[in-house]
Amino acid sequence: MSALLSSTRAELLRLRRWPALWTITGVWLVLNLTFAYAFPYVSYRTGDASFSTEGVPAEVLLADVLPAGAPGAIVQGMPLFGGALVLVLGALVAGSGYGWGTWKTVVLQGPGRVAAFGGTLVALAVAVVGIVLATAAVDLGAASILASVESQPIDLPSVSDLAQAIGGGLLIFTMWTLAGVLAGTLARGPALAVGLGVVWVLAVENLLRGVGGLLDWLQPIADAMPGTAAGSLAGALGGSSEAQGDGTPGVLAVLDLGSANLLLATYVVVFAAISTALVRRRDLA
Repeated sequence: MSALLSSTRAELLRLRRWPALWTITGVWLVLNLTFAYAFPYVSYRTGDASFSTEGVPAEVLLADVLPAGAPGAIVQGMPLFGGALVLVLGALVAGSGYGWGTWKTVVLQGPGRVAAFGGTLVALAVAVVGIVLATAAVDLGAASILASVESQPIDLPSVSDLAQAIGGGLLIFTMWTLAGVLAGTLARGPALAVGLGVVWVLAVENLLRGVGGLLDWLQPIADAMPGTAAGSLAGALGGSSEAQGDGTPGVLAVLDLGSANLLLATYVVVFAAISTALVRRRDLA
């Protein structure tokens, strides 16, 4: 336990001083604000329907950018855009340890492999919690500002709705972060892991879901994919509202809330277990 705590402190120090973490967090927050608030609000104010708000009544557009709609805004971009970004973070953290030779140094001079890698996983979990809480705070702040500008009451969402959104966001981001860690561990470097991970999130899963609609035998496989589980959880938590027209990219209605939670939790355990086993058994060179 002492070795794990020491490794966690060291990894937290590295992450705090690593520009990649702050860059990824900043990009995600900007994307979240742009798609969840800026585009719907501009459409509401101008009356011009964009590709995602065509045919949506003005009152619905306004309602979705007010504080009561914040839980849906928190999770709606996480399955696809946010997921790709935290996957990159996980791949960079795990893969850079091989590329820079730090894994070998840490293991030889410090704690054992499991403790060192465990510290990395715990530090990433802390980073994910920070990103999700920052997302919630920024969305609530933006929604409150828009409510004041439009002279609307600042009716905050219920504690249960907000807690569900934050919990769902944590589960989605943890799963994608660990998927990145697994990719970085398999590839033993950040570049290939990032490339493969982003292609999987943005292209492969969408292709499988599209082909699954034509091939019956492929549909169960597509329904069990990580992105399907993440998108279904976001959809169950209100991530795809009327203001998104055909729906936010990545947000789905394939699985119910319980099935999506169970599948995501399973992926979290499996990704972490496989990554730890690889680090424990393989050569770190």
